[in-house]
Amino acid sequence: MGLQALGALRGRALTVAVYLPAEVSLERQRSRRRRKVQDWTVKGIALVILAGLGAFMVFPALWMLSTALKGDAQVFSEEWFPNPVRWQNFLDAWRLAPFTRYFLNTSVYTMTVVFGTVLSCSIAAYGFAKLRFPGRDVLFIVLLSTMMLPGMVTLIPQFILFTNVLKWGGTYLPLVVPAFFASAFFTFLIRQFYMGIPEELLEAARMDGASEFWIWRKVMLPLSQPALATVAIFTFEGAWNTYVAALLYLRDENLYTVQVGLQFFKIAAQTQWNYLMAAGLFVMLPVIVLFVAFQKYFIEGAAIQGGLKG
Repeated sequence: MGLQALGALRGRALTVAVYLPAEVSLERQRSRRRRKVQDWTVKGIALVILAGLGAFMVFPALWMLSTALKGDAQVFSEEWFPNPVRWQNFLDAWRLAPFTRYFLNTSVYTMTVVFGTVLSCSIAAYGFAKLRFPGRDVLFIVLLSTMMLPGMVTLIPQFILFTNVLKWGGTYLPLVVPAFFASAFFTFLIRQFYMGIPEELLEAARMDGASEFWIWRKVMLPLSQPALATVAIFTFEGAWNTYVAALLYLRDENLYTVQVGLQFFKIAAQTQWNYLMAAGLFVMLPVIVLFVAFQKYFIEGAAIQGGLKG
């Protein structure tokens, strides 16, 4: 009798031992399914919200494209899709004003400003991040304090300086030269990236006899490409869309940038909206192409976490 009871107890124990792992495994599978459903639900809601915001942001560009492809009689109609589609409007808009010259002027001016900004800001950022000299922190605070001054506050003093004192009116010098004297915001941006680069790399280069300029050129610049690309994209966008400064200093039509030329095109075309929208589209196209081409670097540079990973 005792042996039979002992055998029954052993059988029940084996049954429970087999049942419990199976029950635990089943519960884990259910928990995983619930987490997956929750994750997909959250992702789906986020996707819907982002798609709605994206459509809201893209709508003006789509409206411009729709208007640019319409005929004169259809511009103010309630029809969204042009009928017939007039791709000829883009060629006509290009021919109504010297946009080839405007694009060439703006390209040369913009690339010069981008080069000067990246060069000067990266050098200044290296000095504030990796060099030790008296008054460095105070000077950096003074530099950052200049960002509190609105651009319109310094517009008139700069205009007097460039036109009456330096006699640079009617040239690109007032637009280009300031780019070679470092922007406070971009200097701060690159400095924060430089701060994440280990000091041991610089010390090893100094022990090998490298100069500070060599270290900046051979060590810092290759490791800070995301930050430099971010600065280049922002600078390109700002320079390409410059209107007030270009309107103030450029007096010859042969020197006009695309933004100033677009404003005069609006007057010359007597506000023919299909031509104006067509001109506006190919004026904004280079900025879009640049952002798409360098989007990877832009995203990496937006999250400033240092020059080295892992």
